Amino acid sequence: MNLKDNKYAKFALVQEMMDAVRVIGGFNSQQTKDLAKNIKGIGRLLLTGEGSSRIFPAKNAIRKALRWGLDLSISTDGSRQAAEYDLSKFAVFCASNSGRTKEVVLLAQKLVQAGNKNCFGLSANVGTLLEEACVKTFVLSCGWERAVAATKSVMEQALFYESILRHIAGTINAVDCKKLAEKIELALTLPIDASIVQTAAKAPTIYFAGYNDGAAEELALKTNEITRSKSDYLEGTYAIHGVEEVMDPRDIVFVVDPIDAEIEKFQEVLVKGVGLKVVAIANRKTPFPTIQTPDAGELSPYVYLAAGWNLLVEIGLALNINLDKPTRARKVGNELIV
Repeated sequence: MNLKDNKYAKFALVQEMMDAVRVIGGFNSQQTKDLAKNIKGIGRLLLTGEGSSRIFPAKNAIRKALRWGLDLSISTDGSRQAAEYDLSKFAVFCASNSGRTKEVVLLAQKLVQAGNKNCFGLSANVGTLLEEACVKTFVLSCGWERAVAATKSVMEQALFYESILRHIAGTINAVDCKKLAEKIELALTLPIDASIVQTAAKAPTIYFAGYNDGAAEELALKTNEITRSKSDYLEGTYAIHGVEEVMDPRDIVFVVDPIDAEIEKFQEVLVKGVGLKVVAIANRKTPFPTIQTPDAGELSPYVYLAAGWNLLVEIGLALNINLDKPTRARKVGNELIV
């Protein structure tokens, strides 16, 4: 996709996806330096929010912290479930782009009223209910999104959390945001094989499989919002542990960054067994048809997410869908009215 072709440029969704390049390229990783010292001292961090404000930003951070062996316990859950927890010894980030998401604001209010002095907000707006509730709220530079499906804000939220971890780690190099932005742009504009798009457009269900770092799961959500197709996220090897019983040969599975040791089983169970098409989204060639992205090392999940957006836009256009206006989905899923 590109902004020079009105087929794409007329949609706010595409404009905002492409604007992620600017947002990531100009990200200020120093804004979290002092915050990171505070969180490191606490040692426990909960990242909460609803939908896209939590899936990729929180799970990407959890995977990174575990891979790097950080002496920091990170967890995530939705705000209603998190409200049941004793979070008195946690730093908590409550993410809501609108700053009006009911579940998130009510949790922040509860924590601060209980005396938690490390309840932080992350929003794309200023002067919000979330800002009133939290001890301190950080405002994203991406600005408010017009399309229902959140895109550039998801990238910035994830990079915000990751910058905290990188400051805590100390020995891990800071993100080269300009290089990452260049690779995201390449992923957003790379051509998608028409046969893949057509198969996905006709599929009763579009599955995404892969690491539990939020990238594949977020794409499953975006599939609903952008293509109006049924979708599911299959964590790890879930795709070959029972769900094949109900899969349709017309379905399609996109495996994000497939683990080499699992590829043979995916071929056996899904390609040969079910008879459906499996496509990889990866920074290397694979035995599957592959949407190959630039290699961004440990930052590759951001690039995979961008490639997935690109794919979903093509599917949506093939289905002649208005990408900006879902029939039922709302920009603020459950708004707090005061």
